[in-house]
Amino acid sequence: MLKPGNVTLIEQQQADQLAELFRALSDPSRLKILAALDLGELNVGEIASLVEISESAVSHHLRGLRQMRLVSARREGRQVFYALDDEHISKLFHLGLDHVLHG
Repeated sequence: MLKPGNVTLIEQQQADQLAELFRALSDPSRLKILAALDLGELNVGEIASLVEISESAVSHHLRGLRQMRLVSARREGRQVFYALDDEHISKLFHLGLDHVLHG
């Protein structure tokens, strides 16, 4: 990051990555999946039941969320359990939700 004076500027690569992150968060279904995973580790069936969308749609969204490193997966036998990748994702989700609820 560049810091001329007291202003912090973002470099192009960082701006591109941040824009991609916000694009990943721009879909209501993906946000509902993140909200479900904020409760704890879940499998696809559990997520689909909580967010009321099909398992195939959940799987599709999880693939993108994993590529963006927002969600991680853990295999236990035949089951795959998903969780938020780290505490930053939960904080980002809650900051956005607080902003929406504040207005």
